[in-house]
Amino acid sequence: MARLLDALGATEGLTRYVGGAVRDDLLDLPVSDVDLATRLQPDEVIRRLEAARIKAVPTGIDHGTVTAVSDGHAYEITTLRRDVSTDGRRATVAFTTDWEEDAARRDFTINALSADPLTGEVFDYFGGASDLLERHVRFIGDPLKRIAEDHLRILRYFRFHARFGAGKPDIAALEACTQRANDLMALSRERIADELLKLLALTDPSVTVGIMLERAIFKPVLPEIAADGFARLEAAIAAEQAAGIAPDGLRRLAALLPSDVAVAQAVAARLKLSNKARKRL
Repeated sequence: MARLLDALGATEGLTRYVGGAVRDDLLDLPVSDVDLATRLQPDEVIRRLEAARIKAVPTGIDHGTVTAVSDGHAYEITTLRRDVSTDGRRATVAFTTDWEEDAARRDFTINALSADPLTGEVFDYFGGASDLLERHVRFIGDPLKRIAEDHLRILRYFRFHARFGAGKPDIAALEACTQRANDLMALSRERIADELLKLLALTDPSVTVGIMLERAIFKPVLPEIAADGFARLEAAIAAEQAAGIAPDGLRRLAALLPSDVAVAQAVAARLKLSNKARKRL
């Protein structure tokens, strides 16, 4: 890691840790993925990595992302960006050297933190550190605008609230997600399925799922959820915990749905689940 940071000019303030790695470290949670943001242009990132004999893979070069493989670990390195235009599904970006401008395009305050890899200094432009302490998940700026930029942020909001939040959801966020729930229909079903199963696979997302059901968040994409789906979900989670079985998103999705093979087949097809997942559901 030291060799990678040296190659990317961390000593000159050119590169920082960003996002989940900073958030999870502040919460004393295990850090699984380390992402880096840099003022360097993507071609310069590749040049520096190759000069340091670190493998560089242009995984998302059009959006400024290069993956470095160093000492058997993969690290995503993304050039600082600002949004030029968005359509709710994808964004056109331009590169920048402004850390705050890059942080401003992220979804939630707790995800907009960055840190100096050498000193550990945390840079917090939107109050994310205090939100972490209060276990409060909120959008950066106007929630309606952030959802318009990427509709998937509706589901992401509830996933992050289920994982990191405590107490009631942020009112502005909840109202915006409720108002724009139909926007989910514009997303690819694969993105919806991925985010939904991540939410359901959390340790105990039942309170958050209950709020989503009350607010009809699922209705545009999963109108089949059973009338007793919430009670079935709670029972499934309790049974998993009693049996010492790990949380499982697909099992919990099944609990939310009626016990009807035709319904399961329709949902699996709509969400474009794998053949294995379809059969299991």
